[in-house]
Amino acid sequence: MEGIEVTLKIGLPEEMRADAALLYLDAFDLKLGPILGRDERAVGYMFDVLELGHALIAMGPDGDLVGLAGFHDHAGGLVGGGFGDLWRWYGFVGACWRGALLSFFERAPGGNQLLMDGVVVTTQARGKGVGGKLLEGMEQIAQVRALDEIRLDVVDTNPRARALYEREGFVPAGEESVWPLHHVFGFRRATTMVKAVPKLKPAPGRTPLTP
Repeated sequence: MEGIEVTLKIGLPEEMRADAALLYLDAFDLKLGPILGRDERAVGYMFDVLELGHALIAMGPDGDLVGLAGFHDHAGGLVGGGFGDLWRWYGFVGACWRGALLSFFERAPGGNQLLMDGVVVTTQARGKGVGGKLLEGMEQIAQVRALDEIRLDVVDTNPRARALYEREGFVPAGEESVWPLHHVFGFRRATTMVKAVPKLKPAPGRTPLTP
């Protein structure tokens, strides 16, 4: 399938926050839908907790958002927020059990590492190379920061994503089961994948990043 030209930009513009929240919820519906729901509360919560500076976005020829990758460093990640944000949207009781389940997905970067918070692409742009370009952009971010490794997690119900990561040089580095909560989360296990960051300048032909 023919690819599309995209512009990569670090940071999510405020005017794209709503589109990004909807895109993220749609892409991770299997995992987040049972916890956050699929109504206006989920959209409002995600809108509030997105940390704009922890996103790498892909914009199409018309300047529209076609893809998004989150990254987590020692200053935070794409999806921030805390108990108070859950309480505001779901009430105290709803915040308690949702917070407990969401804690299963909490990760922190280790050592000299860039941790990814997911790669999502709009339906219209899937299969056109956008995901690969976002991963290349992540590698450039890691190179600029002189980091040694990029890490991400992929669930067993998303073989297409895992195939993309493997094509881009990621290798398995561990596996975690979510049993007995697999009926809640919609998947049984998650695989941690890592990629060593070459100590080189970005290769010619890569989509350049826009600060």
